[in-house]
This record gives sequence, C-alpha cells and structure tokens, in this order.
Amino acid sequence: MIERPDAAALMAGPLGQWLTAQNADRDAAKAKAAAITRTALIAAVAVAFVLVLMTGRPGPGLQIGFFIGAGGFAWAEWSKRPVLNRLKGGINGAIAKALGLDYSVECQPGKTFERAKQFDMVPGYDDSTFHDLWWGLVAGQPFTLHEARLTEQRGSGKNRHTVTVFEGQILSIGFNRRFHSTTLIEPDGERRKFLIGAEKETVGIGGLDLGRVDITHPGFEERFTVWSSDQVEARYIVHPEYVERLLAVEEAFAGEDIRALFHEGDLLITVKTGNLFESGSLDARDDRALLERAIDQFGALTDLATTLNERARASFS
Repeated sequence: MIERPDAAALMAGPLGQWLTAQNADRDAAKAKAAAITRTALIAAVAVAFVLVLMTGRPGPGLQIGFFIGAGGFAWAEWSKRPVLNRLKGGINGAIAKALGLDYSVECQPGKTFERAKQFDMVPGYDDSTFHDLWWGLVAGQPFTLHEARLTEQRGSGKNRHTVTVFEGQILSIGFNRRFHSTTLIEPDGERRKFLIGAEKETVGIGGLDLGRVDITHPGFEERFTVWSSDQVEARYIVHPEYVERLLAVEEAFAGEDIRALFHEGDLLITVKTGNLFESGSLDARDDRALLERAIDQFGALTDLATTLNERARASFS
C-alpha cells in the first residue's frame, strides 16, 4: 500500500494558494455559461413561438425549440471545460507530486492500451477518448494509469445512437518477480463452444495459444476464467491469497468487469470504474471534498495494483 497524501496539508500549502488564485477565472466561467444558457433559452422560446404562429401546429415548434435549448445547455457546459480541466490538472498534479509521480489531464493511448486490445481486455469500439494519465514508480515498480472511454455506434437512421461500451482504467505495473508464461484472467463464460456450450479448452488470444486453467476456489471459478500458456506457472501465480485479493477488488468496484494479464514482466489490469478524478469545480467550496475524493480514488487503484502484485517468491528457471 502507498501512503496517501494528506488533503489538509495540501490545501494549507501551495495548492490551496493556487486554487484561491483561480477564483476570478471560476467566476468568469460561471458568468459566461449563464449568459450562454440565457441566450439559448430566449432563442428556443422565440423560435418555438414563431413556428407555432406560422404553422399553427405546436409540435414542430416545440421540438425545434427543445433542440435549441438543449444545444445551448451543452454549449454552456462545454464553455466551462477549459477552467475545469486547469483546476483538475492542478489538484491531481499536486496529488501526483506528493506521491513522486507525474500527471497529465490529456494523454494518448500507448503500449498498455494496445496490449489491452491485443488480449481482448477491452471491447471493440468506433470512437475513443483518453485522459488522466498518471505515471512513475509505485512500490519501486514502473507504473502507468490512464482512463479510457470507448463508444460504439448502434442502430441506423433515426435509431442510430452512441453507446458507451467501456469507461474505466487501464493500469500497468512492473511485476515483482519473473514469469515466463502469459496468463489472462477474465470474466467467466466469454469463450464457449458454439456460444452456449461449455467453455473451450484452448483459445487463441493475443496471437498465443492459451489453455484453460482450472482454479478450485469457492466463488472464483463461477466468476472468472484463467487462460495461460503454462498451466503450472498459472496456478503458481493465481494462488489462494491472490484469488481472495481479486475477488475483494471486484467487490470494491461493484463487480465491474475486472481483467488481469501477466505478460512480459508486467501486470496489466482493466476495470470499469466510470469517470474518475474529476476534481475540478467552479465552486471553491468543493475543493477540499473533491481533493479528498481524488486521493481516495487514486489510492484505491494503486492499492489494487500493489496488492495484486504478489511479493517476490522463487522464480521459475
């Protein structure tokens, strides 16, 4: 476990002073958003009124007025984003600095995300956004964490809509001991014979042939399947203590599709968490609470990495 930063100490130091200095920009952002919202509402009412007078039918006018109002509201919210991102960057950056890490609001997908795709740890998607990148050393091991939101277009014509298929964390940490196989833990039942039959015995994942590993543990085998290129090493990695940790992590994140991959010296984890680390607010009274929440969120994820990263034991030769 890493020692979490003290929110009171951070607020009493340079971070608190910097946040106070942002109040003028917060007020300006709130005023701009309010002005956009007022203008949009006036335009929506005016257009709806004119169309009703012209057509004699309330339906089209009200519908177009609604879209104008909704568009104005979205524009108003978007206008806040630059200030909110700057505030989030300041708060999360202070947390990272206290932990000896680096942080960036914006990021591009790298090796960890490509590996997650390679091993089917994230679903297929049409569009993607990435943000909240943390990197450095955690417990002496190289560590990266970033958030991904993946969406897919479904339906056609008027029924075409966007669905979020994944929103959560992509986390990688160097493993504490050597291993020579590739082992993947994923939700149970995803690779069945003829879609509804028993699980397959061997599958091709990430360009490798992996076999199903039987892990006898109450609760685990009903919720997870283990695939590996080395049955013996897989059972060594996924030992009873590790199984308990994984089950506890899944419970902590409300069973949100946690997956783990041991490959080439790294432990890669994907977990659906929703949108985390949104620590920026236009209301200064929220700063302390949002700081504490971001510390707790990041702490939970780094605890996940360090607890699942078993202590070094005798390595395989």
